[in-house]
Amino acid sequence: MRLAKTCLASVLMLAATVAGARAIDGVWLRGDGNARVRIAPCGDKVCATNLWIGDTSSGEEVGDRLVMTLARQGEGKFEGTAFDPKRGRSYTIIINSTGDQMSTRGCILGRLLCRNVSWTAAR
Repeated sequence: MRLAKTCLASVLMLAATVAGARAIDGVWLRGDGNARVRIAPCGDKVCATNLWIGDTSSGEEVGDRLVMTLARQGEGKFEGTAFDPKRGRSYTIIINSTGDQMSTRGCILGRLLCRNVSWTAAR
């Protein structure tokens, strides 16, 4: 019985994570015009995968992805962690979305160094 309750709780948490992220699912264009990214469920996480990169001189490539664990904090707001498997780095992340606009804030070193990025939903 205890195992069944634990399994049920895990399934419900997974469903809440994936369902909550649906507000940001889709293809997004980065504000600087240099990236097109797809956000979609990937297992029990949410992945942001580069579909197109204009200038690759910064090391970004098509296929790079962030694997995110997100918790809904309100309408269109998510907080959690993002892991970049290519670089082996973890970030704290805050995502705010309203309609076809989204902003992300990724931080390292206990939120001492952060970067804000704006996004527009692709049509």
